[in-house]
Amino acid sequence: MSTAQIRFLALLRREVNRFMKIKRQTLGAPLLETFLYISVFGAALGSRIDKLHGVDYVVFIVPGLIMMAWATNAFSNNASSILQQKIQRAIDDQLSSPASPMELLLAFTFGGFLRGMVVSSLTFIVASILIGIPIEHPLVLFPALFLVGFFFAQLGVLVGVRAEQFDDVSFAQTFVLTPLIFLGGVFYSASLLDEPFQTLTHIDPVYYMINLVRYGFIGYSEANVELSLGLLTLAAAGIFAVNYRLFRRGYRLRS
Repeated sequence: MSTAQIRFLALLRREVNRFMKIKRQTLGAPLLETFLYISVFGAALGSRIDKLHGVDYVVFIVPGLIMMAWATNAFSNNASSILQQKIQRAIDDQLSSPASPMELLLAFTFGGFLRGMVVSSLTFIVASILIGIPIEHPLVLFPALFLVGFFFAQLGVLVGVRAEQFDDVSFAQTFVLTPLIFLGGVFYSASLLDEPFQTLTHIDPVYYMINLVRYGFIGYSEANVELSLGLLTLAAAGIFAVNYRLFRRGYRLRS
């Protein structure tokens, strides 16, 4: 194992240890949220809607819940981790260490990525126990989930770098990320909406991510799968390139 790999693994282990120290927040809260979403929406709305596009309503919404769990946890972990280390000036030691900007960026990225993966995996397990979830197209599902996790982990890095206080992170998550996810079709099908709401939903980039994940699980999508996968790949690569440039310059990281 090379020195660079050892440095990267040490940095990644630090990020994983950080979120594993708060297991009740990392693991307990998502399990409770999943149970509540499935119970409330499955019991309250499921009894009235019954099926969407030939799929039980509660099964229809679970892929969106899984994607939402991965996205929000990857984002919040990285944004808060970087901002916290900036405030404590702990990141100064890392920037002056032998670790390269690429190693630092990848360590932060996959720290949030792994947290999102753990939480979304638990969400899938709980949903499978409660209602049973199929996996129709794994060759689409796994790349889609990887790209979603990677993209939102990078987005968390970007917000954490630019943020100056925790209110900045909270604002981005509350007023940008959460509305995009909820209005992206987690709990409904955009094809059932009247205009202009259907068009507005189609403008939401998260709508295409949810459809990719939903197609992987239940085989239904309202958007072109190949195009959505290609655009998500470009978006993830683009934001990674931006973050790498910021890390190389030390933008808002150095005192």
